[in-house]
Order: sequence, then C-alpha cells, then structure tokens
Amino acid sequence: MDTTHRRRAAVSLHLPARQPFDFAASLAFIGSFPAMTGQQGTSGTALTLALRENATTMAARLTSATEGSGLDCELTADGPIDGPTARAAADRLGHYLGLDDDLSPLYAAARHDPPFQRVVDRLYGYHQVKFPSPFELLCWAILCQRVPMPVARTMKRALVEAVGNRIERDGRVLWAFPEAAQLAALDEDELAALIGNRRKAAFLYGATRRWLDLDEGFLRTGDHGAVRARVLELPGIGPWSASFLLIRGLGRMEHIGYDREQARAAARIYGHPVDEPEFRRLADGYRESQGYWAHYLRVGS
Repeated sequence: MDTTHRRRAAVSLHLPARQPFDFAASLAFIGSFPAMTGQQGTSGTALTLALRENATTMAARLTSATEGSGLDCELTADGPIDGPTARAAADRLGHYLGLDDDLSPLYAAARHDPPFQRVVDRLYGYHQVKFPSPFELLCWAILCQRVPMPVARTMKRALVEAVGNRIERDGRVLWAFPEAAQLAALDEDELAALIGNRRKAAFLYGATRRWLDLDEGFLRTGDHGAVRARVLELPGIGPWSASFLLIRGLGRMEHIGYDREQARAAARIYGHPVDEPEFRRLADGYRESQGYWAHYLRVGS
C-alpha cells in the first residue's frame, strides 16, 4: 500500500523468511559488525538502514512480521517508489539478510559434529547477514586491504557522502552506499582526492567500471568456478578478497578457504589447533553448506 505525505512516499512490504529464522540473531550480528558501524540503526526489535535501487534512495525499517513469519518492511523516499523499485528493494533486503537461506543441510550435518552442534544450539535460526550489496563489499574489500579498520571506514564514508544518497528517517540521517553507476561517474583523480590513497583509487576506478558489465544474477547463481574467475578479474581483488566477496557479498556457500582467522575460529570451537588438512576434512562434511559452517564458526567462537 502506497501513501504520500508532503511528497514523501511510503511502501509497506512483507518479506518472507525460510524457517527457522531468528531476527534477533541478525540484529545482534549487525550491531557487532565493525564494517557497518554507523550505517544502520538497530534496536532490540527493529533495523533501519538506507539503500539505493533504480536511482532511488530509500529508508527501510524492518521488524518481525506481525502476522506469519518473516519481516515487515516500510520503505520511505522523498519521491515516488514505483513497483519495480519496491521489488528491487525487497530482493536486495532479502538477500542482505539471507531470508531465503535453507539452514536444514547445515543443521543436519551438525548432528554428527558435537562441538559444532553446540554452536548451532546458540545460533539456531541465524541466517547469514551479508553486506547490504555485493558492490558495497567489492569496494570495502579494496578499501580495507592493509589499512586499519578506522581508516577504511573513513575512506568509505568519504565516498558515501560525496555521492550524497542521503535520507532522513525518524529524525536520523541515513546514507545509502552508492550504486556502481554513481561511483563510475567519478574519475580516478576524484576518487584519489576523496580517499587519500591513489593506489586504492586506481583499483576502485577499474573495478567499478568492470562491475557495470557483470550480471548480478549470474554472480549469485552461476557456476561457482566461473563466478570466482570473473571476480578475480576485477582490479584489486585477489584470492582472499574473492572468497570474501563470494560468501559475504553473494551468499555463495559451496566452498570456503583456509586462513588464519578461520583456523583460530575452528580451534576455539573444536578445542585444539586445526591445521589445513583437518579444516578441509571438517568442511567437506558440510558439503554445499561449508561456507555457512565457517561463518557460524566465526560468529559463534
């Protein structure tokens, strides 16, 4: 249902979620996720954020559904929100919060893995929260390489505010991360002036333009190897960043890489150091859900 008041449009949506789903677990994760600090508003029961789809900046407020499962969402904007834009926003938010993720294979495999079953018991119903969009994660993967987290956040904020996707909701100013076409309008010198790092600006400049030629539908659902190969062609993206983008940006859970952070998380859960062969053996037990297994290890350890 659409209503208009002083030119502000509002659209109410219902976003279904595959059960089990625990929105409180999603909110807890978002509240502790350093890459998103200051971007979203969370309370015990609601999530508020800005997003941009089809050249429209919107504020979204999400709460547990009053009837049935899933979430209720109210979108607001300073101009009209047409049907395609509302549907694009619903798809973006559902993907961001993993609402359609099927946890049953993960949970079935966990029954044969007592240390991990204890993690499942604590996180039951938690669907992986990704970055709000894979393009945002692409940019973050470039910005956060080899710099402290506060520096990367400052660079990201400079990009966001320069583009100006600003909207107010409930007395708070919210900023939506730019669409790729918006960043593509900035040349390399402008990007370097904004973030203060010419090398990263060159990567952003090249990666943004190549992203415009990619089909997000293919990235979400295409052959994993082919998608990984395309991601690795993006400037500034190496093997670690590619895995980061595949899992945390696109929700591709079929494969997981081994690194020090994953090894530390596994050691905390399994109670002993986990070398790469053992990590691979454990991951193989989760088959197509091994990315979920690794994410649960990180969140639950």
